Amino acid sequence: MARMTSGDAKAATAELERGTGPAKPSPKPKLRSRKGGSAVPLDAIDKRLANLLQSQFPLHETPFEQVAVAAELDVDEVMTRAQRMLDERIIREITPIFDTRALGYDSMLVAAKVDPEHPQRAARLINSHPGVSHNYLRTHEFNLWFTLATAPDSELGLQGTIDALAEMTGAESIRQLPTLRLFKINMNLEMEQGTEALAAKVDAVAVRELEPVPYDERDVAVIRALQGPMAVADRPYDDAASEVGISTPELLVHLEGMIERKLLRRVAAILFHRRAGFSANGMGVWRVPPERVVEVGGRMSGVRGISHCYERPTYADWPYSVFTMAHGRSKAECDAILDSIADEHGLHGDDRAVLYSSTEYKKIRLRYFTSDYREWERAHA
Repeated sequence: MARMTSGDAKAATAELERGTGPAKPSPKPKLRSRKGGSAVPLDAIDKRLANLLQSQFPLHETPFEQVAVAAELDVDEVMTRAQRMLDERIIREITPIFDTRALGYDSMLVAAKVDPEHPQRAARLINSHPGVSHNYLRTHEFNLWFTLATAPDSELGLQGTIDALAEMTGAESIRQLPTLRLFKINMNLEMEQGTEALAAKVDAVAVRELEPVPYDERDVAVIRALQGPMAVADRPYDDAASEVGISTPELLVHLEGMIERKLLRRVAAILFHRRAGFSANGMGVWRVPPERVVEVGGRMSGVRGISHCYERPTYADWPYSVFTMAHGRSKAECDAILDSIADEHGLHGDDRAVLYSSTEYKKIRLRYFTSDYREWERAHA
């Protein structure tokens, strides 16, 4: 199977714009508000179900039946509860999670120093780019932290897009923080157990490759058909299979193959952190000697309450090479997770820092192979 070339990607986008491809619109960016963001009480069954749905939504013709068996519940109750958690914005969506880098999209974490009196203005401009999936105001002089991805056929490229955003926002300074090594990415909140479980060690996740992998037009068609929120339905994969023009069993076999090829990480529920009770997230950054990064990063990734762990470049005014994201039901719980890491590795004082998010301006799943990226470049290049 040959990897899609830049010309192939341009042809796919052109097909989309002509209306001949099964395009789905990307979610419209908007500033996030804390209104309605307070935690919703969940009973033990809700929490068990949330854990199961986050871990792996089954690749099965009737996946909710499989979840019901694992939860030891009636399937109707599982579907009713899942729909209620979606309606009450505890679950953002149940969705496939594709690998951005494997699909040939360039991506990067960016830290920007913008006007601290009016950061929402810069946030709104940054959010306008369809490749910005996360954007947070954090407690640091570099106050806006966002993730940015550009399409394989981008004319601006990652650097040109960053330059355009810097000019649009009037950012005083930009720090580019690409992933040098990925130790862990697994946004899976522990709903049933307490602080000790979040600070506990689990098996470390194998380091993922960051290079693009081969894919073809069938893969693109499957991604277009399936990306976005999945319905709570008896057979939620049927519509995507019909759109691609294959049977549901064929679609599921293809998805299994996409997981093996690392194009698809998993299908899973993504939670609204605050609504699910996780009101705090802290980005713990660590000054680790270069010769210890692989060892220390691997061990940090094995902490249950750490969802993301990366090696990133350092600067004269930014000595931290390992980044970890901790999620907790309070700042104290986040601190406990990060303190356990500091104690294990002897990283205290100037060897560590924690940046807490104070405002979530944007958090979405990226949409791939849409025309939005090209349209943004036409408007802002």
